[in-house]
Amino acid sequence: MIGRLRGAVAEVGEEEALIDVMGVGYVVRCGSRTLQRLPALGEEALLHIESQWSESAGLRLYGFGSREDRRAFVLLQAIQGVGPKAAMAVLDVLSSAELASAVAREDKAAVGRASGVGPKLALRIVTELKDKPITDGPVLMTAPGAAPSASAKPAPTGDAVAALMGLGVAEVNARRVVEAAAAKLGDEATVQALIKAGLQELGR
Repeated sequence: MIGRLRGAVAEVGEEEALIDVMGVGYVVRCGSRTLQRLPALGEEALLHIESQWSESAGLRLYGFGSREDRRAFVLLQAIQGVGPKAAMAVLDVLSSAELASAVAREDKAAVGRASGVGPKLALRIVTELKDKPITDGPVLMTAPGAAPSASAKPAPTGDAVAALMGLGVAEVNARRVVEAAAAKLGDEATVQALIKAGLQELGR
């Protein structure tokens, strides 16, 4: 089974990308979020792959920018009524970190924003993913864009690490550059500043 692909982006379509690995082109089905974050044509991409086989479709490769998104894809399909298309739709509107947050808040409305996911299925997803290890990092209890409460100070380093991992950076590297940026910028550094500094460090 294929678990990861590193190669040049040869083509990008509406639902899939062609990754050239040493002259062999792999067709990888990806969500819109992953496709939008792929490098330019000809540049190297790293995709975490979930391989699935069926008699009707044969071998299909599903690609993700992070291991956690791939893990969420697998966990979602373990739920009755959730196939690859619905699982991909959920991850198009929620990253794995955002999905973990929505599950922790029991926010079925956030999950229900995914195409083809109705209220009943959204409730089932939120219920059955409870206590499942969707992400490795801390789970945020606030909705994306919501103002944090005065009693719960956000952890910008954790958010910055999660954001970099969502871009395909390995966790150990994301934590290294974010912690270095936090030490340099101080305790008042924003998530955006930490992400920017981390990306600059990775680009050296």
